[in-house]
Amino acid sequence: MDYGNVNWIVAIVSLLVGLGLGALGYRALGTSATQMQKLRRQMAERERELGVMREGMNEHFSQVGMMVNNIQREMRTLEHRLTEDASTLHCEPRRDRQLKAADQPALTGGDDEIPTPRDYADGSGGTLSEDFGLKSSDDKSEAPQPPRY
Repeated sequence: MDYGNVNWIVAIVSLLVGLGLGALGYRALGTSATQMQKLRRQMAERERELGVMREGMNEHFSQVGMMVNNIQREMRTLEHRLTEDASTLHCEPRRDRQLKAADQPALTGGDDEIPTPRDYADGSGGTLSEDFGLKSSDDKSEAPQPPRY
């Protein structure tokens, strides 16, 4: 063998090894770029879906608002018609009953007395009263005291 050819053989082998390492590095870095592109595509798709959902919710709430307005308008029309019918029959509508019915919440069932909410105690002696758990001064004197040293 000629020593001049050994240099060429080493150069060609080094070039092939370098190309192989470069291809492996490109493949390793290329997958992260591909994953990044895939994540960006998914994020864009999610943002689009979120935009569609927001538009749908806005449309839903506007339709519900229009329905509520229609119900209120029909309620006023019905009330006006009842008042007119009562006046044609010469019946005087009772204002106290109308005001009472308008002031009551819809779920009370028309009872005259509204029950006390349960976020505070009824009367005295409930668990949320100010003196709950406190013992009177008579009880303190009867309680055994720890010994003092």
